[in-house]
Amino acid sequence: QVQLVESGGGLVQAGGSLRLSCAASGRTFSPYRMAWFRQAPGKEREFVASITWSAGSTAYTDSVKGRFTVSRDNAQNTVYLQMDSLKPEDTAVYYCATRGTVGGRYAYWGQGTQVTVSS
Repeated sequence: QVQLVESGGGLVQAGGSLRLSCAASGRTFSPYRMAWFRQAPGKEREFVASITWSAGSTAYTDSVKGRFTVSRDNAQNTVYLQMDSLKPEDTAVYYCATRGTVGGRYAYWGQGTQVTVSS
């Protein structure tokens, strides 16, 4: 059974940093891209960043480029999201997810972790 467990959220002032972790278990993850999404109150869930386990190829939404860094530790089956220069508009519940099949939709999701950035 695939499990994704996020941690590391919290309350931080604008300009501060947080590092989120996503511990993955339950299958071999190397063929599948991992991603971070977020959902702010009253808004739809949006893509934030993604990474491949093998080559470490990354992708980011424009609003976080240069501020957020996604990385992975293959030995620990853990994906990270380093968030720097945080802004109040980054406030959201952050979720990690993985594809169900290679190139397929994101089928497995964690429970989410709250990030709140105060101004």
